Amino acid sequence: MSVIPPGSTIGILGGGQLGRMIASAAADLGYRTHVLAPDRESVAAQTASALTRADYHNKVVLADFAAQCDVVTYEFENISALPVQWLAERVPVHPSPLSLEVAQDRVREKRFVEQVGGRPARWAAVDSREELDAALAAIGCPAVLKTTRFGYDGKGQMRLSSPADADAAWEAIGGPAVLEAFITFSHEFSIILVRGSDGTVTSYPPPWNEHRNAILHRSTLPAPAAIAAQWTEAAALTGRIAEALGHVGVLTCEFFAAADGPVFNEMAPRVHNSGHWTIEGAATSQFANHVRAICGLPLGDTALVAQRVEMENLIGADWERWPDYVAARDTYLHLYGKRETREGRKMGHVTRLER
Repeated sequence: MSVIPPGSTIGILGGGQLGRMIASAAADLGYRTHVLAPDRESVAAQTASALTRADYHNKVVLADFAAQCDVVTYEFENISALPVQWLAERVPVHPSPLSLEVAQDRVREKRFVEQVGGRPARWAAVDSREELDAALAAIGCPAVLKTTRFGYDGKGQMRLSSPADADAAWEAIGGPAVLEAFITFSHEFSIILVRGSDGTVTSYPPPWNEHRNAILHRSTLPAPAAIAAQWTEAAALTGRIAEALGHVGVLTCEFFAAADGPVFNEMAPRVHNSGHWTIEGAATSQFANHVRAICGLPLGDTALVAQRVEMENLIGADWERWPDYVAARDTYLHLYGKRETREGRKMGHVTRLER
């Protein structure tokens, strides 16, 4: 892959806050950005150079978009792989459609990870109510039934405390789905890895991720000892996944720190909420490194720049405390420019450093 120089245009599929922060990092490096999204409200457009509001499947729009972009990336995985593949035949797309296809199907993702030596929780594919009974008999309870596609932040999943919950879970989720066993773990953490077009790989120190109502609440570094002890193994697996996919850009894998080693949870072929701390807390942010990777530039330093870093998501009305955040020392507020506040909606984040 040849270097895509500053002054070129990066296309971004998706109009959310991740696209907003990619566009901001790209501008710092001298790139223009063009967002393509169907959303009536596109917060990514607030920092991008251009916006096309249209359906991803409109080939006239896609052709025009490809003609205006030197490279294309995506900021979320809940998009059909078909338009991404169509674009990839006309303009460089990073990460590739393969990364997207694997990450957006839980069954394919788990099988792929097992093939490269990873260890997810015990699981079974479930395509019918009868298969759910068989899976429960094999895996036991408690367990969680998850839709195979388009689930995030706790959406598209139901917990089963006993087999008596099967009817309600199947009615809510249906199939295709996967049933996953609950595991005992001490912490959740993520590996945020960047792979360049030349195969160079680097990763950030792993944050300890705490969730509330299935939404990430806080990421903290340095991580506790239980996570630090599993960092090398988890990072090695993430590297194998990236290599097997031919992935270019940021790849995030989430893990549980269990007694017998890291248990793979899920992957995201993109910049990630648990990496927002890198904007102020690392020498090079995940967003800048993603831009560097997809444009063929050298990857930046991923080291911590403070003794302690904490990133807190601002969910729903949390953002209304913004006067306190902007007044606090070594505290960095990021609001995403969303007009409507809703319960469970990510409105921004705040990062605190102890130097």
